[in-house]
Amino acid sequence: MTRAPAIFVSHGAPTFALEPGLLGSRLTALGETRLADATAIVVVSPHWQTCGVRVTGAARPATIHDFGGFPPPLYALTYPAPGAPALAAEAVSLLIDRGFAAMVDDERGLDHGAWVPLRYLRPEADVPVIQVSMPHNLDTAGALRLGQALAGLRERGVAVIGSGSLTHNLYEIRRDGGHADYAAAFAAWSRDAVLAGDVAALLGYRQRAPSAIRAHPTEEHYLPLLVAVGAADGDRPQVIEGGITYGVLAMDSYAWGAP
Repeated sequence: MTRAPAIFVSHGAPTFALEPGLLGSRLTALGETRLADATAIVVVSPHWQTCGVRVTGAARPATIHDFGGFPPPLYALTYPAPGAPALAAEAVSLLIDRGFAAMVDDERGLDHGAWVPLRYLRPEADVPVIQVSMPHNLDTAGALRLGQALAGLRERGVAVIGSGSLTHNLYEIRRDGGHADYAAAFAAWSRDAVLAGDVAALLGYRQRAPSAIRAHPTEEHYLPLLVAVGAADGDRPQVIEGGITYGVLAMDSYAWGAP
């Protein structure tokens, strides 16, 4: 069986589901090659933070519209992928083995950090999906370890996806078409670190990257990149350029593992 990919995808704002921009079609092309043989998908999203780690165990996880004030068509979108209760239990066991306090959550559905990018990556919604939460106290080292705990699933065809945003300062969103220079600079720094395999730089990005605090006033949207790096297990990365939306949301994404 071909080893499934590890992917970091920038999901940006919820409106990405309706406005594919540069990234949407590129994620679809990525899914057609990298996810064609996937047996299941595991997603880690910043929009589910818990005490310890929880893993969705529902056989039919609901589509959660965890946002407000957006266009009505957004609330009509669904992602009816099946769940995978047995895989959820296995993921919990792997996480516990790595020192995480983990449990199955039989009620939780998929939040927009999961289903929005999956609508592009796997539009048929025909592959089982489970979601893994992020602990409230997660830091970069913990995010890397979380990805490492899930990495072994890739050998069985299970793709591991960290869904976040390469930059995420919602206070500075622009609608005039202009771009903030700091967002581009931070995205370029991150790309250099990812391509160089410089895990130490990524772990210490808040001290080493340009405008890191401005790019991420809080860390939760950058940590899924470290999850994907941990799950990548040394594979060579591919860049999926996504441009910048709303002036400050860098949408570049990355994939590890041969197509």
